Amino acid sequence: MTCTIGNMASSRRAKKEESPGGSFGGFEDEDPDRYTNMESDEDLDVEIDLDTAVLDEKDSDEEELERFVLGNKASFRDQLFRDNFSDFGSTLLVEAQDGRKAATGKEGLDDAALFVLDTAKHAGENVLASAQEATQEGDQAQEDTPVWVDSDDERLTVSLAGVSRLRKLRKTEADDVVNGTEYSRRLRQQYLRLYPLPDWVKDATAARKSVKARKRRSSASQETSSGSSDESDEEDVDSTLPLDVFLRDANSFNSNASRKRRKLRPETIDIQRSRDVPDVHKAPVSSLSFHPRHPIILSSSTSSIMYLHHFDPSAHPTPNPALTSVQVRRTDLRRTAFLGPSGDDIIFAGRRRYFHSWNLSTGTVRRVTQIQGHQNEQRTMEHFRLSPCGRYMALVSSTRKGGGMLNILSVATMQWIAQARPNGRHGVADFAWWANGEGLTIAGRDGQVTEWSMVAKRAVGVWRDEGSIGSTVLAMGGKGGPRELGSDRWVAVGSNSGILNLYDRNQLIVVSATTDGDIDMDRKGNKSVEINKQPEPARVFEQLMTSISVATFSPDGQLLAFGSAAKKDALRLAHLPSCTVYRNWPTQQTPLGRVTAVAFDAKSEMLAVGNDQGKIRIWEIRN
Repeated sequence: MTCTIGNMASSRRAKKEESPGGSFGGFEDEDPDRYTNMESDEDLDVEIDLDTAVLDEKDSDEEELERFVLGNKASFRDQLFRDNFSDFGSTLLVEAQDGRKAATGKEGLDDAALFVLDTAKHAGENVLASAQEATQEGDQAQEDTPVWVDSDDERLTVSLAGVSRLRKLRKTEADDVVNGTEYSRRLRQQYLRLYPLPDWVKDATAARKSVKARKRRSSASQETSSGSSDESDEEDVDSTLPLDVFLRDANSFNSNASRKRRKLRPETIDIQRSRDVPDVHKAPVSSLSFHPRHPIILSSSTSSIMYLHHFDPSAHPTPNPALTSVQVRRTDLRRTAFLGPSGDDIIFAGRRRYFHSWNLSTGTVRRVTQIQGHQNEQRTMEHFRLSPCGRYMALVSSTRKGGGMLNILSVATMQWIAQARPNGRHGVADFAWWANGEGLTIAGRDGQVTEWSMVAKRAVGVWRDEGSIGSTVLAMGGKGGPRELGSDRWVAVGSNSGILNLYDRNQLIVVSATTDGDIDMDRKGNKSVEINKQPEPARVFEQLMTSISVATFSPDGQLLAFGSAAKKDALRLAHLPSCTVYRNWPTQQTPLGRVTAVAFDAKSEMLAVGNDQGKIRIWEIRN
């Protein structure tokens, strides 16, 4: 469509002259001079194409501003697709030139994957490559750097000299005001002075650093197979159960096994409270024991829950962390114990006709429901003891008329092998295995004590607890006793009157002779033993007034702990061989509660006490 602007202006003037009253097109013209200021016909008499016309051309100022903001057409795409986006920009350029959509290989990617924020210091630096390099080179710095830093610590001021408890954090006497960051650093240093890192933590940290260094070297040399193998090995270790990892690396915890045996002083003891076990039972602690080789605490209660804790007071963030917990349904756990010197199995039972055996290495749980041939008399499995050698297990069976009896099983097969029948009345109160596992000492409720041999399968002697009107507990310990009676030095018998008698087992033997024709000689020709039927106790402890419920010897035989659950804070600690009770511990402020279970660790350095509130408190025994 083409037209002439001059002709259009002439026609407008002609219509204006024809319209009467100064009106235009039937309307009154408000401004008669509205069309008189238009340009002349000579200026407008230009023929143009209205479809492609550009009304106003750009002046020099507008073109300069456009180049300054957007650039010119030649350099626009170069400036838009520079550096990391050169390939992507060239693809778009080809697409724009061809007018067709070419395959880029990025059609399946998300929009976020097609854009990268360029934060490099230099324009041509690759962001991804620099990030990988910084990650590899900064592993060590990342381990030492805290995860989170509070910016207010720099503005916080703390006076070390103004508070008496903080004066030990000063380096000099003039040192007083520090900021929050320096205060936190000094607190960490003071904590490490009091609770230094164990050797196994340092070894584990060094091993982890070596694994990371090996992985970095493998990735740097681009050995894909080697790097994937190292990564899979580390993943296998981290994915296993915490208890399995702990037992697998348990050899690193035996660094102090060859330390010289210490000797404790009588009358006063250097003992300090350590961190408590974090988990609390919902019922009184019924059983408490330490692992024979590793720092593991086993505890249980009648609430059907059994805990395994790693004994480590300096662990962060939770001291003595839990390794695992097991809930045994429909079983009120009355007793749990580690099996043998290795402690690879745990035997646990309640007031039921069955008990369980749990292997820690394989995780296998075996249930023993009955004892063949004796299932009628074995109505409960809660009263059991495991031999120190790990070969036998003895259980108190139902009371028969005139006394009680013990059924002895082989742990390997869980089959019945023998039965011990003491001649006492009113049943069996308690019993304990000899140190070598070749016999038992059984205390009856009437105060009669029986020495029963596994080799001869019979009782080798009977003696009576002096002044006892009803025995409650029995414990044995110490070294240097008679070999005929298992080499235990001491035996303690507690009664319901609150008196605990301590006997030296060397004084129990009267005659030890060998006679070829003696009918009392056992099958293997061992010596027959004559027991003193009325021995005198080495010491009578009368510190408690209620029934004795717990009595335990330390593994080194230097300590004896005994207590009563009938009264609060009723616990005493005695020194051996002086047979004196420590007068400086426990005190009136010692938080014991009603003591229900007591245990020493394998090194006789820790004392654990469980009470009726389900709490387990630990004390460290020092030289």
